[in-house]
Amino acid sequence: MDVRPEQAVAAREVLLKLKRSLPLIIIFLFSTTIMKAQSDIDKLLLKYNNSNIPYISAEELRMLQLDEKVLILDARELEEFKVSHLKNSIWVGYEDFNMKRVKEFSKNQPVVVYCSLGIRSENIAKKLENVGFSNIQNLYGGIFQWKNKDFPVIDSTGNTTERVHAYSKHWSQYLNNAEKIY
Repeated sequence: MDVRPEQAVAAREVLLKLKRSLPLIIIFLFSTTIMKAQSDIDKLLLKYNNSNIPYISAEELRMLQLDEKVLILDARELEEFKVSHLKNSIWVGYEDFNMKRVKEFSKNQPVVVYCSLGIRSENIAKKLENVGFSNIQNLYGGIFQWKNKDFPVIDSTGNTTERVHAYSKHWSQYLNNAEKIY
């Protein structure tokens, strides 16, 4: 098969354009994957939550956490908390949640409640609101989104870990950046 010189030049130009566009293509594919994950969490939270409690993003919470200006409450089960949790968070539980665990805290201070994805934490946040806590937010996407954003978690000894309790095989599909523990 004979290739004419103008065809070879045209083919070379196409390859150069593709080569220059490759970083943009990679960024596009990566961002659409992130947007799909975000969209999946949006759908999940819309299905299970009624959005009575405002959400806070992982990035916003990280800034507050670094300034130590927020009370962070973990609304997962103790087994999950022991695998890993956000630094400086306090375990309050879900099935065995008891108001006695939060009675010493000011009801006016900023509070963020989290769980695996933000479903159980909304229920606990609503209970806190019902007894007078006035500045409560729910961590959007929970500890799964926190780890997906590559923010640190610690284990029960206070050491940074990549392990996160994934709750179940079904829910673990939303956790993409951690070692899943069941």
